[in-house]
Amino acid sequence: MPSPVPEGGTRGWIIPIGGGEEKENNPQILKRFVELCGGDQADIVVLPTASRLADTGARYEKIFSALGAARVEAVDFDTRRDCDEKARQQRIAQASGIFMTGGNQLRLSTIIGGTAVAKLIRQRNAEGVHVAGTSAGASFISEHMIAFGEEGPTPIAGSVRLAPGLGLTNRFIIDQHFRERDRIGRLLTALAFNPFAVGIGLDEDTAAFISPDNTLEVEGSGGITVVDANGIEFSSMDLVEEGQPVCMLGLTLHLLVAGATFNLSTRQASAGALARAKG
Repeated sequence: MPSPVPEGGTRGWIIPIGGGEEKENNPQILKRFVELCGGDQADIVVLPTASRLADTGARYEKIFSALGAARVEAVDFDTRRDCDEKARQQRIAQASGIFMTGGNQLRLSTIIGGTAVAKLIRQRNAEGVHVAGTSAGASFISEHMIAFGEEGPTPIAGSVRLAPGLGLTNRFIIDQHFRERDRIGRLLTALAFNPFAVGIGLDEDTAAFISPDNTLEVEGSGGITVVDANGIEFSSMDLVEEGQPVCMLGLTLHLLVAGATFNLSTRQASAGALARAKG
């Protein structure tokens, strides 16, 4: 569960990114993250735990430094024991922004999940620190995380496995590389298990900038597929055998691009700046 926001305080932004974000020519997503974190005063901690590539942390250190952040440091966790180290916890406690890289979200959940570091990240976000994650890092943000699943357009019983995530929010379930890897079927399957949540499918080079008032703003070159299962009228999930397609009636689907918004509290979508531009 999310940590409670201190009285009179404001929660930090939550920024899941669909992976493959532009890093050189027009890094608008990463640039906006740096600006949110304080611009030339930003202090960003990069958590490369999801990746098995040795240079992942160093690469993002260079990227955020080039975008003007005052201080950037990669803090890795290879074992759960690492999460008990006070020096690493103190570094996270100093940051104005926390960024989780891509890789394998199960490395994040099995190494960081349930530790003092996970609790600290939730607490810091509640206190106003901004938390972003790309690809696997995006999936890990929410309370219910898609661990893995089959690709394809149809919800299939048994085609997705869920695991506990970081728990910055319990309002949505994230999937990433969404249209590029045809993942709507597995997102719908996850929602059949959890119809109270909002499904957010993030295309590559696309981010959901979620403000403290739970308004989702689209940033980047792709789109975000929002599936609201709250009004579902019928689901056959409890009737079908594993491997069979699932019937789901009454879903609401929105396709958002930069300029459009979705309020996770009221579940209302808006054309936002797109409507003003058209007018």
